[in-house]
Amino acid sequence: MTIPGLIQRSKALLSRIPTDVLLVLVLLGAVSAAFGLGFQAGKDQISEEGKSDMSIEQFLVPEVPSGGGPAAAAAAPKATTGTYMASKNGTKYYLPTCSSSNRIKPENRVWFKTKAEAEAAGYGPAANCPGL
Repeated sequence: MTIPGLIQRSKALLSRIPTDVLLVLVLLGAVSAAFGLGFQAGKDQISEEGKSDMSIEQFLVPEVPSGGGPAAAAAAPKATTGTYMASKNGTKYYLPTCSSSNRIKPENRVWFKTKAEAEAAGYGPAANCPGL
């Protein structure tokens, strides 16, 4: 078979495949190739570092310097309950019954027994929380 005959036969075959199907096949091929190349690059990097397999390593979390404020309160030993709660990333404290307190992720919650403790840590009362 000659090259022009092969090209004509390929065009005839491709013309029978719907354009959408052809596009999906090309995209799947490109994504698969990219994944395979990335995986191979990761394996090569690991073999250069002398490790035996690919794994996820835990990264050390930097220590927060103490000195007051919300960051120091977040770094302090965490209580799991209390009368008042705050977010380690925020500046306001809430009662656990306030609707806004439900939006604080459990891992970001900081608990205080008294208003004085919360205020000493640099938090202020939330304006939208009745009872503060």
